Amino acid sequence: MTDEDRVVHRRASFLRTMRAVMWSFFGVRKGSEYERDAEQLNPVHVIIAGILGAALFVVILLLIVKLVVR
Repeated sequence: MTDEDRVVHRRASFLRTMRAVMWSFFGVRKGSEYERDAEQLNPVHVIIAGILGAALFVVILLLIVKLVVR
C-alpha cells in the first residue's frame, strides 16, 4: 500500500466552500489554495454558495442604490 492509498480525502465544510467562493468573487486566490480547493470542495456546495453569494451581492447593491437615491 502506497502513501497515496492511505491518504483520506476530506470534503470541505460548507463554510469553507462559502469562503472560497467569496474570495473567487474578488479574484484573489493563490495557486496552491486553488488546487487544494479543487480537490476538496463539493460541487453542489459550490453551486449553492455561488447562488447565495450572487444574491447577497445584488441585495447589497440595491441597498447602496437606495441610500444614494434618497
